[in-house]
Amino acid sequence: MDTGTHIVMGVALGGLATLDPAVQQDPALFSAVLAGTVIGSHAPDFDTILKLKNNAVYIRHHRGATHSIPAVIIWGVLIAGIIHLLAPGVSLLHLWAWTALAVVLHVLVDIPNAYGTQAYRPFTNKWVAHGFINTFDPYIFMLHIAGIVAWLLGANPGYTWLIIYTVIVLYYVKRYMDKREIVKKIQDHFSDTEQIATSPTIKQNKWRVAITTKNNFYVGAVNDGHIEILDEFKRIPLPANSLFRLAQSDKNIAAFLSFSPVYRWEVNDFDDYTEIRFIDLRYRSNERYPFVAVAQIDDNMRILNSYTGWIFSEQKLQNKLDVGDNPV
Repeated sequence: MDTGTHIVMGVALGGLATLDPAVQQDPALFSAVLAGTVIGSHAPDFDTILKLKNNAVYIRHHRGATHSIPAVIIWGVLIAGIIHLLAPGVSLLHLWAWTALAVVLHVLVDIPNAYGTQAYRPFTNKWVAHGFINTFDPYIFMLHIAGIVAWLLGANPGYTWLIIYTVIVLYYVKRYMDKREIVKKIQDHFSDTEQIATSPTIKQNKWRVAITTKNNFYVGAVNDGHIEILDEFKRIPLPANSLFRLAQSDKNIAAFLSFSPVYRWEVNDFDDYTEIRFIDLRYRSNERYPFVAVAQIDDNMRILNSYTGWIFSEQKLQNKLDVGDNPV
């Protein structure tokens, strides 16, 4: 989920914690738990700082190790331990339990997004992206805002958040069933379907889909349950030649390939170099595919420049690829 939603979820868990008799009876423990749930609900995304290094590192590692099973355990212990040092008189057990729950919830709500997470590390490095909740879901966010307002106006926080989270759980079930219906329709239409990537938008009745069949990729939109195929591409394996082997050794290309499950590629020849471009098919927007990876290779088999990331115009991409501005 987005940062704002993670933070309001932390506030919500702090209010829910008042159902715990120990928290309810100890104002100091409540303050410590609230701090723990707010920090814990955002902690796995501290890896966002990797974006300051470069996109390749960010794409390869964001929602990776920091969302893994060992990290979830460590975050809870570390955050609760630090807060307990500042407030040694409160119950460490209750502080840790609610802080750890906030961290776990952070990872759990990231799994249904289209972006995904490596939540099952170290058992597998596979990206888990179920694609039935948008990264920013206005309904989930506004329910949290409504709960915070009700709390400020004097509503019982424990029962308020218990009711709201019951509604949110039912909402997750509903969105999951929506996805299942879409997947079934696609499978009924394409008998040789191998993979379907769904991406819900912030609008309830609009989805994006990227379909992989034996021989083709199909990119479509779902509006009010009706599926429209917008683009079709031949599914062509990567060439096993020195040019592509060199491209795949580049950090930007390697990061893209480690993350993207559905992409196509193309080669463009220019006077001074050959450009290899990889295009993720999951994020079609305004007739463009903004998530790409590009490598420019000269006749001497040297990578002149490369880039990976979200780009919404060709001019901006070329600016990123200007030799000297974005060296590999």
